[in-house]
Amino acid sequence: MIIAMAGQPNSGKSTIFNHVAGYKTITANFPGKTVEYTESKITINGEVHTIVDLPGTYSLTSLDPAELETRKYLLRRESDVTVNVIDASLLARSLELTIQLNELQVPHIVSLNMIDEARKKRIVIDNDALSRELGVPVVESIANKGVGINEVLRTAVEEGRRKQPPPQLAYSKHVEDKISALIPSIQHYARQHNLPERLFAIKLLEQDEYYDTLIDDDRIRSEIAGLRDSLERDHGQPSDIVISSERHAMALNLFERVAKVSKSERTTSQKIDDLLMHPVVGYIALGAILLGFFNLVFSVGTMIEEPLLSFFSTGIKPHIVGLVPEGLATTLLSGVVDGIAGGIGIVLPYLVPFLIGLSLLEDVGYLPRIAFLVDTFLHKIGLHGKSILPLILGYGCSVPAIMGARILESHRDRFIVITLTAMVPCAARITVILALVGFYLGANWALFVFIINIAVLAIVGYILSRLMPERAPGMMLEIPKYHLPSAKVVLFKTWFRVKEFIVVAWTIIIVGSVALSLLEHYDIVTYINMAFSPITLLLGLPIAVGTTLIFGILRKELAMIMLFQALGTENVISVLSKTQIMTFTMFIIFYVPCIAAIGVMVRELGRRDTVFAIAIGFIVAIVVGLIVRLVGLVV
Repeated sequence: MIIAMAGQPNSGKSTIFNHVAGYKTITANFPGKTVEYTESKITINGEVHTIVDLPGTYSLTSLDPAELETRKYLLRRESDVTVNVIDASLLARSLELTIQLNELQVPHIVSLNMIDEARKKRIVIDNDALSRELGVPVVESIANKGVGINEVLRTAVEEGRRKQPPPQLAYSKHVEDKISALIPSIQHYARQHNLPERLFAIKLLEQDEYYDTLIDDDRIRSEIAGLRDSLERDHGQPSDIVISSERHAMALNLFERVAKVSKSERTTSQKIDDLLMHPVVGYIALGAILLGFFNLVFSVGTMIEEPLLSFFSTGIKPHIVGLVPEGLATTLLSGVVDGIAGGIGIVLPYLVPFLIGLSLLEDVGYLPRIAFLVDTFLHKIGLHGKSILPLILGYGCSVPAIMGARILESHRDRFIVITLTAMVPCAARITVILALVGFYLGANWALFVFIINIAVLAIVGYILSRLMPERAPGMMLEIPKYHLPSAKVVLFKTWFRVKEFIVVAWTIIIVGSVALSLLEHYDIVTYINMAFSPITLLLGLPIAVGTTLIFGILRKELAMIMLFQALGTENVISVLSKTQIMTFTMFIIFYVPCIAAIGVMVRELGRRDTVFAIAIGFIVAIVVGLIVRLVGLVV
């Protein structure tokens, strides 16, 4: 059986999915996380079923690319049953999607999630009454605590076996008359495209572009236009507004019949937001939170890095390398040990605490508040407010962040945002910042690197927006409630991301380390460094650094680990000046993204635009590196 999880953003459906399927998708207290659907096999009552996590959507009429993915899947009617996950504390709004799922005529149940939050808001819901009104089973759940999830899935399987479509909920008589009048004319098309007749008629009256394209008979098109005009004349509004208003009223009436609300006190979440969302204090708080966050990550990383590196360089490496006779074997073994040491001693001490901190910020619900605070600035540089979502995701990994730009409708916005996202310090580049700038110059210098990066992104975004002018629309961003993060979810999420480093990145680091050792052994590295010498000399860096720039394209952490190997020491400050450390770091942040990110850019933008985006990043890297070098010389 195929069980589809559908619901509005932040309803908790991905949390339910991960609870039963293992950690398969990144869940966060942040709208717009799921862009493509994810599926997994699960066992319910000893039987194997498929569970599918669909992107969050407010409506089946949305034109948002991510939400369209949900509509396409549901219209293909591949699932046997749909679990409609609802935020019980926002029941009235959530029911609008439930009404549309009823119209799909596919068996579904309602998972009344976050019931604890509803109770805190003093909302009492009569589940039996709601089930009778909708004609589908209703099951309470608290996804982040694992409460009621097994019951939800067992009920879904039972409903899928019944194969009983839900009853239709009636609109006002005037709208129902128009639906009934249209159905006979479009029955042929409904059967042809395997769509419920009533749903087809409603969507045509609602002026849904997708359904309009399915009608190729001018007589029927004329009939549809006449019915739309009739609705508009009688209601004084376009037919799509009439239908959505009816649905909204139906949801509100349903809520009033099944729920009781008593006066609630001002919540702790609202009191906290008085400070964190304040037009002045909010930005001060944001700066303080980020300052504390990076200082904490740096402190933990420094505490672990020094003893680990010492253990490998003076303890393990001489003994292991001494086991084989000097020559090629020694070179290969030395490269392997350096690669392993680089992953354990340099990357993990910073990567793990950073990812734990990022997960906490996500799950607490602070990231959408950051998006809200910076939305004004994005509009000033000519970008859509939604652009903040992939940009923030970029601090985790460039690949899903670039894919996240699909939520932007305009190709122009997608190009600009992907170009900027490729220059956002991902976890790999953050490791370079913390392990080089943070370790040798101090945590506040590392934070200064982030400030410079944001300033450069703003300037580049402003220039690109002026070169590609287009009015950026406003953004409606849901600000979720604060949640106490689940330790299990945070640890799973951190492991999921660290596992990607261990399986993919660490392998590349070890192979790259061995490759550099071989290049040095056969003296090929000299020629590579000479080829890159125009760049390194321009930036005032040692010629030996040139080789690291190639390996940095494979993985950004590799550039730093290769730097230690190329310079022949892990005490970088003894070889490079503070200015050179800053110059190298700034160049690594902005120049060519890693090969995985390039592959996704080609898929999202095409080859030509990807080349343009990479060229822009490379030029920015040279300019920023030069400025840092010149400022360092003056200071």
